[in-house]
Amino acid sequence: MNSPSKQIPVIVLAGFLGSGKTTLLNHLLRACRGTRIGAIVNDFGSIEIDAMTVAGQLGDSTVSLGNGCLCCAVDASELDLYLDKLTRPAARLDVIVIEASGLAEPQELVKMLLASENPRIVYGGLVEVVDAAEYDATREKHPEIERHLSVADLVVLNKTDRVGEADLARLRTALAGAAAVVESAYGRVDPELFFDRRPLTERVGQLAFDDLLDDVSGEGSCGEDGHDHSACTGGHAHPHLHAGYESVAFTSEVPIDPRRLMAFLDTRPEGLYRIKGFVDFGAADTRNRYSLHAVGRFLRFYPEPWEREQERRTELVLIGAGIDAAALDKQLAGCVVADPGETPPEHAMWGVLRYVPEPEPEPREPEGAGEFD
Repeated sequence: MNSPSKQIPVIVLAGFLGSGKTTLLNHLLRACRGTRIGAIVNDFGSIEIDAMTVAGQLGDSTVSLGNGCLCCAVDASELDLYLDKLTRPAARLDVIVIEASGLAEPQELVKMLLASENPRIVYGGLVEVVDAAEYDATREKHPEIERHLSVADLVVLNKTDRVGEADLARLRTALAGAAAVVESAYGRVDPELFFDRRPLTERVGQLAFDDLLDDVSGEGSCGEDGHDHSACTGGHAHPHLHAGYESVAFTSEVPIDPRRLMAFLDTRPEGLYRIKGFVDFGAADTRNRYSLHAVGRFLRFYPEPWEREQERRTELVLIGAGIDAAALDKQLAGCVVADPGETPPEHAMWGVLRYVPEPEPEPREPEGAGEFD
């Protein structure tokens, strides 16, 4: 692995039968704008071939499982075989989505991912899709959905166009919890919630078809697939895809106190779904900057040596639903060191280092190998 920041996030996309998982995945494919997505799905045949073609033809970047639920059909070592195929350097993937069966136990998939021995992946979160029109009936018939929601990092309340405002307000209250909740119709959620899309200026060779559509119709519009807003909303335009969540961008030229940052991360508020960026801990570790990756309650730090003449600063982006952006910015501002010239305590980094993965073991030379082999 060349760099920890090169790890590929693996997202588990779960939800009961008919909630709209495949529709959401198709939307991500159409709106990926050059980002290379790999997928592991239970029923590949349910994905529209034409949508995949518009998205850039996943081809062999997809692993199909047609028999049974993934959480029942394989174990962690078998899942690693699929991940090995998708994370090989030749695939050049940016993100992997596991679309679970509608009857799967999502927490089992999360456990398998966290137990994976593939060093090229990082857990990207559990996304639970909920059918707004069928939620009450589904919960009554399958109460285990409450358990699924309790371990989700992000809840997508889908098909909101099929319920009235009163029911929608009630669902918002019912689903409020540790996970961020975003609303959608037709699975249209901003891809930025799931992965970092390649910028429009980052183009090599011919423009992809989705680049052209993105330029013509504007990001997040129904025009992605060539039809107007009124055709898919009953006469009302979709709200912008960013509606429903906020982001906070925090930058500091002054180093961050590791203990203060950990106190903030340990008590981060409900609804704060994703944190990404780089942290400068100053004198607490002068050799490395730390890549920070958090999704839901999952947290990892990855030390990376500072490059020569690289500007030393902290840059973080926080994304969530129902969050107080001003309060978060103030809390982060309170994490800077009081005196940059002061020597930090000996154990200042202990809290951070708890979340640094173990280094990969060095490859062993085969027995019997010698300099003349």
